[in-house]
Amino acid sequence: MKILPAFLIREADAYTIRHEPVADIDLMERAAGRCFQWLLANISLSRRIVIFCGQGNNGGDGLAIARMMSGAGYRVEVFTFALPGQMSDSCRINFERLQEPANAPVYANTLVQHDEYLPVITGDDVILDALFGSGLTRPVEGLLAGVIGHINASGALVVAIDLPSGMFCDSTTHPGNNMAVVRADYTLTFSPPKLAFFLPENDPFAGDWQLLDIGLMQEFIDSAAVKNFMLERSDVMPLLKKRNKYAHKGTFGHALLICGATGKMGAAALAARSCLRSGPGLVTVCVPKSGMTILQTAVPEAMLTIDEDADIFTKVPSLGSYSSIAIGPGIGTSEATAGALKMLIQESPLPLIFDADAINLIGVNKTWLGFIPKNSVFTPHPKEFERLAGKSSDDFDRNQRQREFSYKFQCYVVLKGAHTAITTPDGRCFFNTTGNPGMATGGSGDVLTGIIAGLMAQGYSSLESCLTGVYLHGLAGDIAASAKGFEALTASDITDNLGNSFQSLYGKF
Repeated sequence: MKILPAFLIREADAYTIRHEPVADIDLMERAAGRCFQWLLANISLSRRIVIFCGQGNNGGDGLAIARMMSGAGYRVEVFTFALPGQMSDSCRINFERLQEPANAPVYANTLVQHDEYLPVITGDDVILDALFGSGLTRPVEGLLAGVIGHINASGALVVAIDLPSGMFCDSTTHPGNNMAVVRADYTLTFSPPKLAFFLPENDPFAGDWQLLDIGLMQEFIDSAAVKNFMLERSDVMPLLKKRNKYAHKGTFGHALLICGATGKMGAAALAARSCLRSGPGLVTVCVPKSGMTILQTAVPEAMLTIDEDADIFTKVPSLGSYSSIAIGPGIGTSEATAGALKMLIQESPLPLIFDADAINLIGVNKTWLGFIPKNSVFTPHPKEFERLAGKSSDDFDRNQRQREFSYKFQCYVVLKGAHTAITTPDGRCFFNTTGNPGMATGGSGDVLTGIIAGLMAQGYSSLESCLTGVYLHGLAGDIAASAKGFEALTASDITDNLGNSFQSLYGKF
């Protein structure tokens, strides 16, 4: 699904109004209705609803929701901050509708002109934030900044409409600068999604965000030129390769994993097991001598190539028979390992998959980046990416650095996190939608490396391997968490549920 910037969302609204056709006030009614249905399903009738409405269309949404909730029997109290003549046309219409006797809320509709007009709010109340929408481009100041502070200090459940007020749609809100931004527990945002929701700095403001379809015309969205995408099941399913009845192990490729050092053979075992579970015909693991017994016991299906050193990776094996090569989990950062990694970069006939210590070594030897094979894949966590690309001022800046890194070195970067971001050599970015906090556990990244290597071995392109691998990895984690919970989830649980993850995509689980 495309992620649209604020100006294209406005154009999508206008296009829908012109071509559906539908009046602006009726499109607002549609949006408010979707929010109302969610609120009706999730908020008890016994709770007081306090709605803060601005003067634009976001405020109009809030006023329409107030009318609907009052009609459903909720105790509703509305606070506005502008006279009707100062409101947008559709906001004013909904303000006037709310004044009709049949639609009047249980409590008064109050115009707030000073701080003393603000209500006392308790932890039993529910606040709906409808002050500002996605068009905000400057910090909130004055009275409305005080309102936001009042909301955040209330202890009430906070539901933001479309975007938490004070949060920017397409640029950082600099949360460290004490800007006035609503801290919502839930955000009911209208499809298409906004970039801000996929970046960690906005999590304290957006809370659990819900994407609501209000029927903007798909033909406009399809034609919109964007660089950001939300990765969904429908994107991954067409990428899966169907297996022929007469296929054999040679059909599905041969993956090489260069992993492990003394004390970190678990990383090699995790990567190997997940690689095997992702479908290649053959998997070979390159480990030092100390890992031979461990790997042949822990992963009997994998073949081994043994480094001449007892403890670390020091020499590139023959590369001629492999269809994918991954390096990094648990290899350490010794000088000898660095030298072998440099040789691998120079000799590899294939795109390489770099993870963990391989990334750390490249981070201190950045001249090597000019020699990495085209279409290689990097799978860093944020700190590892910082070693590659330098420190970022905020998450938007880091996302831009990630795009620039992919473009400059013609590679794919899988930046791991809650919405793992995959950037491409042509500047696109895909944000994943599977996964959960239980996957923040040692070895989870090793599992992902194995999956991507296994997919590339089968002939998936670098992009297809990244998209499919990240989605399957997160989905397997979600399936595991449904049985184990977040706290008890381990990396092995992710691997153990890869089969269920594939089956789920095929509709069999």
